[in-house]
Amino acid sequence: MDLQYSAEYEAFRGDVRSFLEANWQPTRNAEAMADFRKMATHAGYLYRSVPKRFRGSEQVSDLLKAQIIREEFEAAHAPMEVPGNGMSMLVPTLLENGADWQKEMFIPKTVLGEYQWAQGYSEPGSGSDLASIRTKGELVGDEWIINGQKVWTTLAHKCQYMYALIRTEPHAPKHEGITYMLIDLRQPGVEVRPLRQITGGAEFNEVFFTDARTPANWIVGKRGEGWTVSRTTLKHERSSIGGGNNIQRTFNKLVALAQRTERSESRAIDDQAIREKICRIEARVLAHKYSLYRQFSMTAAGKEPGAVSLMSKLISTNIGHEIAAVAQEIIADDGLILPAGRDAGSKLGNEKWLNQYFGSLGVAIAGGTSNIQRNIIAERGLGLPRDAVAGSGKE
Repeated sequence: MDLQYSAEYEAFRGDVRSFLEANWQPTRNAEAMADFRKMATHAGYLYRSVPKRFRGSEQVSDLLKAQIIREEFEAAHAPMEVPGNGMSMLVPTLLENGADWQKEMFIPKTVLGEYQWAQGYSEPGSGSDLASIRTKGELVGDEWIINGQKVWTTLAHKCQYMYALIRTEPHAPKHEGITYMLIDLRQPGVEVRPLRQITGGAEFNEVFFTDARTPANWIVGKRGEGWTVSRTTLKHERSSIGGGNNIQRTFNKLVALAQRTERSESRAIDDQAIREKICRIEARVLAHKYSLYRQFSMTAAGKEPGAVSLMSKLISTNIGHEIAAVAQEIIADDGLILPAGRDAGSKLGNEKWLNQYFGSLGVAIAGGTSNIQRNIIAERGLGLPRDAVAGSGKE
């Protein structure tokens, strides 16, 4: 593993820094951020995998340049691509599986942040065993008529569209009767109900379809082959969850919490038991970080990382839960304060760590539960027999 960049790539890093110094001043202004993204795209730093005709920069794939851009943009607190399911999951899926007209219609406005997308996968009773979904679509003339329910749809109340798995072949084997559909949520027959969380927030929703409609050609891939298409989306979802940057940032916040002096003169970091727990977590954070470096280095060299790449999501969520548990121990009685919800933002005190704790439980479910991840590691990575009882679930 070689973690050193060549002179060519260090020169590229210098170009990125110069661009940021000339064009970016940290701001929360949405219009200023949108203008910056356009300049960064024109310069070839954002939306590198998206063709220019779809508002991307259409750059030759280069993992090392992409990594340098992430490092420098993060250091400058500059915005990367528009956040959300659209850019992180739907656009890669359309680029790989979509019809040309679908790419033309949906990708440009998703890149610009004008279209926001909800993910319609999970249903009541169909979470880990995702292939058991029951929301059905019936083709009537030139439209699909959709009836059923989706749940845990993140930010659906703010989204115009949904990409969803719909059962269109009721008599086919469960993995073969699913179609990947695009649905307009702003129509009669679609009801979005927020789910109030224990943290006080309501970012998840239930979505009910009652004779909702979508055009017959708003399917990605072929009819009945949605399970195969969905694997592309899930690949990108797990990759975003399993990355190391978020875990490093969360760990740094834990250390800062432990180093603070609160109502007493003592600091949590001075307690030997707490310090040992933080040290053990740091060892895991560093091991995960350098494992990701190894995978990245191998991929950049054209080699296949192997089964270890299947472990990133599971390891990341486990570390996140360990961090949250130690934070709970540090904040002590403040853990009894009712969280004020995400809207409180910087007004939150130590009780924000409750959000972290509850969120760490949720992330262990998102993108496929930890037990399902263990099945994937065992079956695909280690070649063990398929789980005959539970199946492979949300794969």
